[in-house]
Amino acid sequence: MVVALAVGFFVFATLYSDVLWYDQLGYLSVLTTQWFAAGVMFLVGFFAMAVPVWASIEIAFRWRPVYAKLNSQLDRYQQVIEPLRRVATFGVPALLGLFAGVATASRWQLTLQYLNRTQFGQTDPQFGLDISFYMYDLPFWRGVVGFASAVVIVAGLAAIATSYLYGAIRFSQREVRISKIARIQIAVTAFVYIALQAVSIYLDQFATLTNNSGSFTGANYSAVNATIPGLTILAGIAAIVAVLFLVAAVIGRWRLPIIGTAMLIVLGLVLGSLYPWIVQRFEVDPSERTLEAEYIQRNIDATRDAYDVADVDEIAYDATTDAEPGALRNDAATTANIRILDPSLVTKSFQQLQQFRQYYQFPEDLDVDRYDIDGQVQDAVVTVRDLNIDQLGSSATWYNQTVVYTHGYGLVAAYGNQRSSDGQPVFLESGIPTTGSLGDFEPRIYFGENSPPYSIVGGPEGTTPVELDYPSGTDGQQQTYTTFSGDGGPKLDNVFKRLVYALKFQSEQIFLSDAVNDQSQILYDRDPADRVSKVAPYLTIDSDPYPSVVDGRVVWIVDGYTTSADYPYSQTQSWSNAISDTKTSTQGVRLDDVNYVRNSVKATVDAYDGKVTLYAWDPDDPLLQTWEKIYPSTLKPISDMSGGLMSHVRYPADLFKAQRSVLGQYHVTDAGSFYSREDAWATPNDPTSSTSNPTLQPPYYLTLQMPTQDTPEYSLYSTFIPLSEQSESSRSVLTGYLAVDSNAGSEAGVKSDDYGKLRLLNLPKDDTIPGPGQVQNSFSSDPGVSSALNLLRQGESQVLSGNLLTLPVGGGLLYVQPVYVQSRGETSFPLLQKVLVSFGDKIAFESTLDGALDSLFGGDSGAQAGDQSVTPSDGSGDTGGGTSGGTGGSGGSPSGATGDPAVMSALAAAQQALTDRDAAMAAGDWAAYGEADKRLKDAIAQAIAASEN
Repeated sequence: MVVALAVGFFVFATLYSDVLWYDQLGYLSVLTTQWFAAGVMFLVGFFAMAVPVWASIEIAFRWRPVYAKLNSQLDRYQQVIEPLRRVATFGVPALLGLFAGVATASRWQLTLQYLNRTQFGQTDPQFGLDISFYMYDLPFWRGVVGFASAVVIVAGLAAIATSYLYGAIRFSQREVRISKIARIQIAVTAFVYIALQAVSIYLDQFATLTNNSGSFTGANYSAVNATIPGLTILAGIAAIVAVLFLVAAVIGRWRLPIIGTAMLIVLGLVLGSLYPWIVQRFEVDPSERTLEAEYIQRNIDATRDAYDVADVDEIAYDATTDAEPGALRNDAATTANIRILDPSLVTKSFQQLQQFRQYYQFPEDLDVDRYDIDGQVQDAVVTVRDLNIDQLGSSATWYNQTVVYTHGYGLVAAYGNQRSSDGQPVFLESGIPTTGSLGDFEPRIYFGENSPPYSIVGGPEGTTPVELDYPSGTDGQQQTYTTFSGDGGPKLDNVFKRLVYALKFQSEQIFLSDAVNDQSQILYDRDPADRVSKVAPYLTIDSDPYPSVVDGRVVWIVDGYTTSADYPYSQTQSWSNAISDTKTSTQGVRLDDVNYVRNSVKATVDAYDGKVTLYAWDPDDPLLQTWEKIYPSTLKPISDMSGGLMSHVRYPADLFKAQRSVLGQYHVTDAGSFYSREDAWATPNDPTSSTSNPTLQPPYYLTLQMPTQDTPEYSLYSTFIPLSEQSESSRSVLTGYLAVDSNAGSEAGVKSDDYGKLRLLNLPKDDTIPGPGQVQNSFSSDPGVSSALNLLRQGESQVLSGNLLTLPVGGGLLYVQPVYVQSRGETSFPLLQKVLVSFGDKIAFESTLDGALDSLFGGDSGAQAGDQSVTPSDGSGDTGGGTSGGTGGSGGSPSGATGDPAVMSALAAAQQALTDRDAAMAAGDWAAYGEADKRLKDAIAQAIAASEN
């Protein structure tokens, strides 16, 4: 009893803490709706199973033969069971009802969607039914029929077992004797079951429109002309066989229903499998391209609609491969905004320059955003300085981890197109306390992607603050402390709540500590994506929430998708596979199939108080309209978005990845060409990923101008190579270039008309445009580039290749790749030293993007890039601890590296110094080692200076 009470209280503590969490956040109705729906579904499932099973057992027992002669074995069974009969009569149905209730409770979302379904206003091409039938009605009714079938089977087995136990069914040699009541009960049960199968078979014909039949999703020729008619016939036959069981209940003869059941099984095999196979094998296969054309076209049209790519603007782009002087003059605005800072490589730079203390941290991959700086929109690499309590070491007491170290501090942002004179990022917002170009904003990060599991914050006014704010202070103090003043979590204002959370987090300190008072709040579930997922459980959450300074606050912007796998004829794909690439790992994530997606919700999570706001970004989405009926008043209209927020909303990367995965094949809109797969594309592997474990190249955010645009726009882009050559991406050629306008709107708060506009460049098939893998291979194999880079790799420095960017400028495709140099010391960090560029078959390798473009285009690129080296100012790269052991890059352009006598002489001297240094280290002559190391550094410096002249 004590154990039961303890378990019950633990369960209650969990449920009550959920109530407190949702109530504090203002979304209690979301939780109560889920609980009410799940509770009702549990009761429906419980009684729908328990009552028929009980009734079946009760009927079989009450109408048992009173004077039946039983064999000794059954008689012993009766003696054992009889004392427990009444318990079993109610207990067995109740136990089965519990299992059924739990199963049906998990289907509450499906039921609520059906009850609140919204019409799509579009019909399928086969049956002419509204798309909503396949999204809501069909899954619901198939679920109902499946559950009812299970109930009937269990009830029938219970009736048979009871009848046998009490003599209503007896076996005498080869004869089976069944009492009249048992016969009627079994026959009626069989009638209900077969009738349900007739309904199930009838519904199966509609499911063919979402099945993967062969090479595409949807009903193909054999399904339409054989499977669907066959299922219709089978449903009618099943209904007739069901009636035969009723006849058997009346006349007492089983021959007709048994024969009918056998015929149903045989016809099921013939009409359901054999006949469609014959049609496919002997009619379709010889003329597949012609016969499947209509159904392939259905699949093409439905897929493009379901993934919202039907209106992609396809542009024939006759890309040139000749780098002519002045070719970039018309693209000066684009080249000025080329992002040379790689957000995946500069994390260590941010750590060394901006982390300051071991208890702060930055994520492995930084984010890309844009800010209006002095009237000019600047692409920026951004992140927040979050807390890392795992690095507290010996100070990691419960009090410190929970009460003192409660939050991160500050947003750090660097110009995407600039670097300092020594290769460091140029920060536009940095430092502690934070300073820069973003104005005044609340810098404290209580809610982030790496926040502690829970913190206890707040306190009475006038008390001494105990939360560490940041590691500097005034009047000789080494730290500044603060007290949380927002409304970020449930209050611990009584003993009962403290006990509840002590049980939830299994920490008696929450209950006992004097640091917890009536004004204390407990913050938990602090990851932005998790918070949005909890208040909007119907959404698939984007894998990359990103922080922005909006209206004086740091907010996380989170994209949410409504998805389905039930859109008729739309091609099904794995969401996890579609979004997986170098930057997005889906390890441990279940593979979930989708064939319909909309970015229906934009959400924000305040980094200070955790407030979650949901905006109905696509109010025309029928799925979202359905969920708005289920959860009324939880979504705000777009008009409630501030201009500051609108200017930071962007097109989400996960949606773009799913769309590019589809467009790899579905850019082809002609059924015949699609069938032949003569122009199928694939996303290339990331040329900077491991050759032993290659990953897809991620899409990149850039400010660029597509051929049909008048001005550069903040965009997200990706490239395509031929599908057949994906396994040999180093030799692949470029076949397509996809970009989407990602700027949602301006600070005026008006949504951009071009937001979400997809533009696809079709490159000429009769010309060879190098793809990313081919360009990377050219960079690595170029004699001038490789000799300079290999020299650095042999010393104490390593060379890191940044993201390889592709831009449609100058009438062709320009590739840009930053090159970082980093020493192998523990406190080193990458320094951006060189830039590689390629256009056609020409390569340039210089210290600045301007220099590389001028070198590539004969000294007159006609463009002004934005990567000029700048001298760090306060807070722009020269703050913070850490020493960069990186040395300067070597080599100029390939022509300079191979033809300039000064460069070659310096490289030769460096090579000799390296050889001498290695020999001295092997001999243990450290004096000679130091002298050779000095000569090596001097020679590298001379090579750099010579290449820049």
